[in-house]
Amino acid sequence: MSTTPQPVPPPHGLRFAFGTLTVLPVRVGRWDRGAARAGMLCAPLAGLVVGVAAAATGLLLLLLGAGPPLAAVATVAVPAVLTRGLHLDGLADTADGLGSGKPAEDALRIMKQSDIGPFGVIALVLVLLAQVAALTRAYDGSWVLGALAAVVSATAARLALTLAARAGVPAARPEGLGAAVAEAVPVPGAIGAALAVILGAAAAGAFLGPYACVLTAVSVLAALAVAELLLRRCTRRFGGVTGDVFGALAETAATTALVVLSLR
Repeated sequence: MSTTPQPVPPPHGLRFAFGTLTVLPVRVGRWDRGAARAGMLCAPLAGLVVGVAAAATGLLLLLLGAGPPLAAVATVAVPAVLTRGLHLDGLADTADGLGSGKPAEDALRIMKQSDIGPFGVIALVLVLLAQVAALTRAYDGSWVLGALAAVVSATAARLALTLAARAGVPAARPEGLGAAVAEAVPVPGAIGAALAVILGAAAAGAFLGPYACVLTAVSVLAALAVAELLLRRCTRRFGGVTGDVFGALAETAATTALVVLSLR
């Protein structure tokens, strides 16, 4: 962890981000610390693509005559499909680990099991219901706002991963995706990525007026704040981050952003 990653050409970072965070047919050419650093810095771009695909699906259904609830369900389903459900699985496993009340080693073993416990089921149901309800509310107010919410929430979700991969946040296990990207991102780089996403979200919201401009920026800030609380809880509980924790952070951030963007 102490070695400084060498500069990596942008294509390798993009391949790492899209190859590990989506099911898009992208070949990861490098799997070293430098590629992990560049890839996690590019994670919000992967979220942007996922969000655009989700928004496009929701808008298409609305154009075909489907109501906001069905469009919201489809919008939530697209990110799950484009990630093979890995983030939702990570959310469930992390909830089981946190709710087990076991020591860190036992909790990590519970998280690696293939079955889902009661805490995981509850977390999945509540998060998916919250996402669908928030998007239904957003689409009901404005199709454009609903689409913007889908894009901003997906981008904020992957930005949470960038911040979770910053220096100073260790891995809980010596193997897995968590170990591959843990502490790979320098703190200044993580802050820069956060500022870029917040400003980008505010600029997109500005097309809908001053209130939407502020609301989109606040939604990203709120998503990062809630994800940071969960990150700190997980690092205290498990001793660091895992791939499951990254998934839980993404879903938590996305849900928070959607809830904020559903407010009037």
